[in-house]
Amino acid sequence: MGREVDGIVIRPPMENISSGKVFRPSHRLIYKYYITLTAGATALYVIIILGWLGIGYTTVVLDEHLSMAQFNDVINTFLLPITFWFWVIMAAWLIPAMVIVPFYVRSIEYSVISESGDAMPEIYVKKGIINITRKHVPFRTITNISSRAGPFDRILGIGNVEIETAGYSGTSQVGPEEKLEGIAFYEELRDFILQELRKFRTPYSVTTESSAMVQERPAPEIADSRQDEILSVLREIRSILREMASK
Repeated sequence: MGREVDGIVIRPPMENISSGKVFRPSHRLIYKYYITLTAGATALYVIIILGWLGIGYTTVVLDEHLSMAQFNDVINTFLLPITFWFWVIMAAWLIPAMVIVPFYVRSIEYSVISESGDAMPEIYVKKGIINITRKHVPFRTITNISSRAGPFDRILGIGNVEIETAGYSGTSQVGPEEKLEGIAFYEELRDFILQELRKFRTPYSVTTESSAMVQERPAPEIADSRQDEILSVLREIRSILREMASK
């Protein structure tokens, strides 16, 4: 729509209503993913080696009654090949994952403020490289919001804002419906969302750093409503008895 001046259609400036002003996670989120992948692979290696040593000790020393010196020879013979092939297999997916991580982090977009500078009525999240997901979480559906910073987050100076909604809370899914991760100003972002939430719901009960249940208020009773309900039930019982008697 617009008005025409000298044959030229002049349209008003349109706002990007899908996202608004976009901000992205800190680049330190890349380092967090690197640390998490490396720590996970190392933990898996330790579990495999300890399990192998435990099974080997049970079968070789206890069942076959071999000496510890013979058991140490078995360890020295097989430990190096097991370690080598484990890290070869891990590198087959660990290296590609580390290459993809920076591209994935750069694809993430968040928005809570519109292009005009006003707060949006929803939280916008975009993620993905191949399959791109754009998600809108309306403020009116949010039931829980919390901020979380794990050990790696605190080391890197970032944190997450986790969001749960009414529809998602009733499912069997574990964890938040949406997570704004890798944010350097995550506490300020949490407080801003809380401020906007209170405009939709007063009073509004949410969690910040700790879980809390939203207290439900009982519906107000209408005068004589219970008496009317009892009379209605009695009338239905009377009509049923009459039908039985007529048969």
